[in-house]
Amino acid sequence: MRKLKDANGRPMGRDRIIFNVISYVLLTLLSLICLLPFLLVVSGSFSDQQSIQLYGYQLIPKSFSLDAYKMLFRIPGELLQAYGVTIFVTLTGTLLGLLFTSMAAFVLANKDFRYRYQVSFFFYFTSIFGGGLVPWYIFNTKYLHFHNNVISLIVPTLINVTYLLILKSYMMNIPQELYESARLDGAGDWTIYWQVAMPLCKAGLATVGLFIALNYWNDWYNAMLFLDEGRRDLYPLQYFLNNILTKAQALNAAAARSGIPASDVPSEPMKLAMTVVATGPIVLLYPFLQKYFVKGVTIGAVKG
Repeated sequence: MRKLKDANGRPMGRDRIIFNVISYVLLTLLSLICLLPFLLVVSGSFSDQQSIQLYGYQLIPKSFSLDAYKMLFRIPGELLQAYGVTIFVTLTGTLLGLLFTSMAAFVLANKDFRYRYQVSFFFYFTSIFGGGLVPWYIFNTKYLHFHNNVISLIVPTLINVTYLLILKSYMMNIPQELYESARLDGAGDWTIYWQVAMPLCKAGLATVGLFIALNYWNDWYNAMLFLDEGRRDLYPLQYFLNNILTKAQALNAAAARSGIPASDVPSEPMKLAMTVVATGPIVLLYPFLQKYFVKGVTIGAVKG
């Protein structure tokens, strides 16, 4: 009888096999538990309003219906336009955010920069104490003229101090000898940053990049603040779907006051259908970045 072997080709004992079986079973159960809420959302999006009101959310729809998706895709042109705005804002904001965040992290992690601790404290201080919403809004609209502009969806949230500190920690783990060797070969700061630090921080950049992309993809607050009703062509996906849901709920309330059954307006399934439409691309993107999260554990290791 062939003995089972581990990843290194060594035979596994009985205790190791039992441990592996228990670990795989527990991880499978935990994965299923984490998957259940998403399955519940997908199932609820294909239910009708009346069945949700009577039976609640079910893993298997009591009454299958596409009413929620029909209402969402009733204006496919505007939905695709909102998707396009969100994709543009997410890609542009993520690339610029990674560039500026990594540049600042490289400077703050560089031991040759005398005032790195003072500047780091400045960033950290501003992450705790701010001027408030009103001064921030006035500064962005009156002085930077971000009102009714696509820039207002990108620049105000371009730099996140938490992600800056994460990348700074990654870069501080890079051996300084690599920087010194590059300088002896005649490399300048930009060359060291681009050809030495950046390749060694791929795991950190992928992780932070995913966080930045999620922030931009899910953002609707900036659109609410800076975009007027007349600039619907600049509405991102989340704000566009939020407007549809608000109008559906208003129709529900108006129908109830008029004596029309509330089940004729599928506001509850629409919430779940909106979640499926909005999270689908991000769910599909995550598997391609998963390997970088694993590599992030060993970032900064010196290879012989």
